[in-house]
Amino acid sequence: MMGHGHLSVFATTMVFAAGLLSQHSLCAAATIPESTAIPVRFTHTVDAAHAKSGDVVTAQTLQSVVLPGGGSLARGALVIGHVVEVHPYVEERTPYTKPAPSVLAIHFDRAVDKGVSIPLNVSLRALADKVASDKASSPAYGFDDNVGTMLLVGGDHYTPGSRIGFSPDQDAVLSIRRDGVYARLIANDYVHGGVALHCDGTSTQQPVGIFSANACGYFGYNTVYLETNGSTNGGTFRLDSGHDMVKIYAGSTALLETL
Repeated sequence: MMGHGHLSVFATTMVFAAGLLSQHSLCAAATIPESTAIPVRFTHTVDAAHAKSGDVVTAQTLQSVVLPGGGSLARGALVIGHVVEVHPYVEERTPYTKPAPSVLAIHFDRAVDKGVSIPLNVSLRALADKVASDKASSPAYGFDDNVGTMLLVGGDHYTPGSRIGFSPDQDAVLSIRRDGVYARLIANDYVHGGVALHCDGTSTQQPVGIFSANACGYFGYNTVYLETNGSTNGGTFRLDSGHDMVKIYAGSTALLETL
């Protein structure tokens, strides 16, 4: 029979071994498969008025993301990138000058979970400002509704406690699990300000967090344009505005997709 000291050493060894296995599972996924969705929330504000090229940008995963080999990115894992290009908005100073548009370009490079770093190259499938993100993160109570309905960014919805979520047309498009919301991403096009973006569909279910299955483009940024979502230029997405300073406030969310 083991003494208390031996049991303590044994338990410590088992915990350490479990940690090594967890790290091994993450390391086994040296790359994340193409078209994997990663829903994230920005941890701090990125403001074109103050940011500099090279500044670190951080976000956290909204739910776990399954990886090959049995590993996963846990909910709250860090997704880290940097500012690639930035220009503040400059108002016209004379009747003969034009305002200088504001620009903010960002590239996410890696995910970090349990001390393990995994390289990333992702496009920005959808972006929601803090207001839209907050609304989609809490139940919306209507008349004679004691449970509340989750209204996701893009229009899909589900009732807490249910297993299925629906599109605005009442098509069953979401799978509600204990660890989050999943969906086969639906192909969609987004056109705004003369810029057209295309989002492909997926044949497998992907973690979407607070986003709808067809979420594509950006939500809540009325005077900001998503010039490119990074799908055709190596993963750098670029926002610009000819009317205001480009800002991504802390609490804003994004649905990233691996290239």
